[in-house]
Amino acid sequence: MRRKEFEIMNASETEQFLQEMSFGVLGTTHEDGWPELTPLNFVYCNNQIYFHGSIAGRKMKNIKAEQKVTFSVAKEYSIIPSYFTDAKLACPATAFFKSVLIKGEAAILTDLSEKAEALAAFMKKLQPEGGYAPIDPADPDYAGNLKSTSVVRIHIRELTAKYKFGQNKKADEFHQVTEQLEQRHTELDIQTLAMMEAFCPHHQKKDDNQA
Repeated sequence: MRRKEFEIMNASETEQFLQEMSFGVLGTTHEDGWPELTPLNFVYCNNQIYFHGSIAGRKMKNIKAEQKVTFSVAKEYSIIPSYFTDAKLACPATAFFKSVLIKGEAAILTDLSEKAEALAAFMKKLQPEGGYAPIDPADPDYAGNLKSTSVVRIHIRELTAKYKFGQNKKADEFHQVTEQLEQRHTELDIQTLAMMEAFCPHHQKKDDNQA
């Protein structure tokens, strides 16, 4: 694929994306040398990734043996059929997306206050309506659960965030795609059109000309 098909998200765009998403894929190394992928819920807090799970389990065993991990988050937006821009060739078929790839070191937390902070961030993200008492390690009703739940922090060493929303397309192809998406008008298509408008130079040039 041509590299110009992709653009790098800036820090604020990346943070917003990680705050919006709740599911990612953890990459660890098993003792037999094979990489293992584990899909799981996560939260982005204090510029680090957190996830939780049982104390026992393969991913925890893998992390204890090797702290270097990868973590990936992606969202597929609209599928773009080839016939949107070409009546014959299959080559233009593609999908628009955002993705983040992280390399870092995983640490299994022992500090109950940090565990509580991470789990509180989970609840705020996944249950924003509330309906529970604040997670406090000093609360005896929470203390046992905090001790028996593993919470892992990934300290980010490298982060790459990319998006693809047709920014490589010529103006006429770009507008063909937007017209087709407007006609199809699914929920994802509406989101995709918003991303194309936000990120793509053709929309920006159009806005400049209208100003």
